[in-house]
Amino acid sequence: MTADPVVSREPPPQVQDSFEAYRSADDPEGSICKLAIIITCFNYSQFIRRAVESVLSQKCRQCQILVIDDGSTDGSWEVIRGLGVRAFRLANGGQRKACLFGLEQTQAPFVLFLDADDELLPEALEVIIGNLDDGVAKLQFPLKRIDGDGNVISGPIPELQAFRGRELAGRVLRTGVYATPPTSGNVFRRDVCELLKDADYDRAVDGIILFAAPFIGDVVSLPQPLGLYRVHDRNDSGFGDELNTQALHRDLQRFVARTEHLRRILPGYGYRSGLVSTEHAYFYRERRFYLAVAEGERISFASLSGLVGRLWRDKNPLRMKVSMTLFFTAVSLLPRDRARKALAYRLGAGTRSTRGLIRALT
Repeated sequence: MTADPVVSREPPPQVQDSFEAYRSADDPEGSICKLAIIITCFNYSQFIRRAVESVLSQKCRQCQILVIDDGSTDGSWEVIRGLGVRAFRLANGGQRKACLFGLEQTQAPFVLFLDADDELLPEALEVIIGNLDDGVAKLQFPLKRIDGDGNVISGPIPELQAFRGRELAGRVLRTGVYATPPTSGNVFRRDVCELLKDADYDRAVDGIILFAAPFIGDVVSLPQPLGLYRVHDRNDSGFGDELNTQALHRDLQRFVARTEHLRRILPGYGYRSGLVSTEHAYFYRERRFYLAVAEGERISFASLSGLVGRLWRDKNPLRMKVSMTLFFTAVSLLPRDRARKALAYRLGAGTRSTRGLIRALT
């Protein structure tokens, strides 16, 4: 693993050629690294060391690590400076801009955007490297959930089957989404990451590149968990014990903007039609339902039936169709305060069960 000098630059610098920075220090041939791990950090001083060390400890000769401090004010930069990795400090501009800056600092053909509060498991990089080749647009793997102290609180998310191919493209066309790991559970080919440059509607990177990748190349799906996803009170998802209507609004806005972005670029990959309309997508209807519950609106029969109808028309597992139909119906009939509690439980972290839902309502 290359250890490069720290660079502090504020405001964000002009991108410069940094070819020597991603050569392996112990490789006499000076070959280009195959995988860059880009860690962006904003006020995660208590977690950033563990994230970096989870990468460095694997001593991957084909990997490079870069840390981008996105204008932290909590001492994160001081921690990063002591880790002996190549690092940059930028004025705060959001995850997407920080990741794009990191991308410009490397020519590695594959990139993993590791969140500063997450970690990779031992030997993860060896497994990842062994499954990457020029035909892969995205590699995905599950993450175990951990709490702020590092204790495992649930099994792998999401549960993935092993496969390689472009079958997810069909699901995206039908629904606009597919089950995907959080940001830290994905590796992207460099050309896929370039799509982030036009995603100025989004501050995050877990958007357009996830859903465009199946149209650009093969998706490799690994069933074994290779990382840890930390759940704490400052997760950007905004979902916890209490409902966050702002996060729900943001989810809807991102989905609309991302779907339209996808609709614009698909013809360039040979897909000229067939993408579901935004308003008819199950994800859109589901989030609209959640938002109505969160804001205390009365759920109409037409809204409920439209959501359930979309659920059953999509190719979802029968068990999911039944359980979600029961959940949507129950939430529609519950008093507003209990409906909100049920929804908060549904969107919260950790393993969910019928017993857990009943406890959440009491």
